[in-house]
Amino acid sequence: MNEKINIGVIGLGHWGPNHIRVFNNFHDTKVLAVSDINPECLRRAADLFPSIQIESDYKNILKCKDIHAVIIATPTSTHYQLTKEAILAGKHVLCEKPLCQSSKQASELIKLSKERKIILMIGYIFLYNSGIKKIKTLLDEGDFGDIYYLSSTRTNLGPVRKDVNAAIDLAVHDISIFNWLLESVPYYVSAHGASYLQSGIQDVVFINLRYPNNVLANIEVSWLNPKKARQMTLVANKKMLTWDDLNLNSPVAIYDKGANVVSTSADYGNFLHISMWEGDVRLPKVEVEEPLKSQNYHFIQSIKSKEPVFWEDKFTYGVTKVLESINRSLNEYGKLVEIA
Repeated sequence: MNEKINIGVIGLGHWGPNHIRVFNNFHDTKVLAVSDINPECLRRAADLFPSIQIESDYKNILKCKDIHAVIIATPTSTHYQLTKEAILAGKHVLCEKPLCQSSKQASELIKLSKERKIILMIGYIFLYNSGIKKIKTLLDEGDFGDIYYLSSTRTNLGPVRKDVNAAIDLAVHDISIFNWLLESVPYYVSAHGASYLQSGIQDVVFINLRYPNNVLANIEVSWLNPKKARQMTLVANKKMLTWDDLNLNSPVAIYDKGANVVSTSADYGNFLHISMWEGDVRLPKVEVEEPLKSQNYHFIQSIKSKEPVFWEDKFTYGVTKVLESINRSLNEYGKLVEIA
């Protein structure tokens, strides 16, 4: 496909206008139409983007033969139905995370997109984050050795959602990051949470995951926290690192630190004989780039080449399966759930 790719955007909340801005800055794409059920969002879009067609009914976008692809930036609870309709209408789809909360629905949509030869991409925006990409490169180089565990914190005071809990809204980022860095899906998950602001929707969730090779992971998410944080710690047997997305100058720090067991002899009583080392802290250069721009460029290139996003199918199913298992564990008061 060499001609300009025309885009329709469904959903004009936070992400919709950002997608419009990014696509309209590409030389080979153009946003033709946008849709939202909120009249105020439509009025705002008309003021900001006067040349774009405004639709109160998203079905008009799906019916438009001039539109090649759609962006679905609506509440999570609507993703499955809108994505399915878009695929059936022959539109390539970039859907904001998560695709859905059911692995059965995810499997259905993935299968349908393959049958219809449609590019289906999910907005795992942090896989295009410069710091996370740098960490992936570092791990692939092998200098860190065997990974022991990862922990992440993603908190803020709001925004509070009404359709999904904090795990589905926030932890999906950390799960996608962990699954990508480890190139695997966890075996087990256990999650505890509490609903303080609205009944039945957890505002704070603590998640424990067990990955292959005995890798442990922990995630804390909350939209009821005084401190905004997007942080991760990774501990391996040769090196350690931290990532702080709010540190724009040096988001990644590499620590030449570690510990080895020298002896388990009873001569040391209740203590292990440990050899510890503490070397330099290195702050690698991280090129600054807008994740949304990189993600959307990848989407367009996939459409042009007619090649699916290389990790999308199994990856999306895996992320959805973990989210589904987290909800099950939350509903069963922290029960350990096997991710089959």
